[in-house]
Amino acid sequence: MKPLRILYVALDQKVPGTLGGSVHVQSVAEGLARLGHEVHVATQPGGVWPEGTVVWHPLGPPLGRAGLRWARRPAVTRLAREIGAEIIIERYYNFGGEGVLAANALDVPAVLEVNAPIVDYPGSAKARLDRALLVEPMRRWRDRLCRRTDLFVTPSVEILPAWIDARKVLEIEWGADVDHFTPDAPRPPFERDHKRVIGVFAGAFRSWHGVVQLSASLARLHAAGDHRFGALFIGDGPERSAAERAARGVPAVTFTGAIPHQALPGWLAQADVGIAPFDPSRHRPLRLGFYWSPLKIFEYMAVGLPVVAPALPRLRRLVEHGREGWLYDPDDPRALDRSLEALADPARRRTMGAAARERVVRDFSWAAHCRALDARFGALVAS
Repeated sequence: MKPLRILYVALDQKVPGTLGGSVHVQSVAEGLARLGHEVHVATQPGGVWPEGTVVWHPLGPPLGRAGLRWARRPAVTRLAREIGAEIIIERYYNFGGEGVLAANALDVPAVLEVNAPIVDYPGSAKARLDRALLVEPMRRWRDRLCRRTDLFVTPSVEILPAWIDARKVLEIEWGADVDHFTPDAPRPPFERDHKRVIGVFAGAFRSWHGVVQLSASLARLHAAGDHRFGALFIGDGPERSAAERAARGVPAVTFTGAIPHQALPGWLAQADVGIAPFDPSRHRPLRLGFYWSPLKIFEYMAVGLPVVAPALPRLRRLVEHGREGWLYDPDDPRALDRSLEALADPARRRTMGAAARERVVRDFSWAAHCRALDARFGALVAS
């Protein structure tokens, strides 16, 4: 397929950044560029732009408010026309549409990358407001954008309107940079306790990430006389203080705060087990199902860590229980404790970690993700 000029519109993200959305945008842009495409990205600068062949354009939503992204349609259209974009990707947001409508104006394919629900979840405030306004303006706007989209890229069809033609959907996972996230990644200066099994959590410390449950599990094990376990908590967010309080008094527990994503592989590789204790009950949109493509799980696997996570239907498809990690019953309050105990054996951890690395290289790399995008984009432009 001939190289394409691609405009990727992600006005509510900052690149570089430490959050999953930032990592996703940078990884997809760079992956498509490595395949030979000319890639332009319109997004907010998060510091010094990454080096490489991707062309970065500083463009954020008006007044810094993501809810006003739609107002950037004229600017996005001008940019797309200037660079001669042959395809436009928009990262979906409730009040977006600037990329899709620009693509329509220029008569080029419109791709909508959907990582959060387009449909309303049960109890949604937007759905209640729409009903109160009678004519449902927000639902009608979202449906209008979907009708004008040529390809949907999403980790879960459950978050798309049911009426969308399945032939216009590419259901695909996020990934890990398996060349950067490796078991032998350079370690940062950090003195870990080698007498203990160190679990690692990396994330934004939101309530549904379950980080407080992990702290509580470590505290219960320690109080019961099992002192084999410690933890490395990487990141920051609203639940950090509660997690620190819950783990108070437990030895070999470290909270690093946020660190640059570029440095993350070496920090993860310091640990023995990667822990993703998601609690979907704490996040209402997840009533639609666990639609996330969990970046942290793929990165744990890439550095050769066995994964501990709840046995949610979707996670069972990503991590094979007993082979690549240990999945526990999320309704059992002590199941996380027993999962850590199950991975106390170093030989078991090594075997599972090697299997996890093999799986993510085969199935869940950013390179594989971008090859799938490349194939669909070529078919779109050709048609």
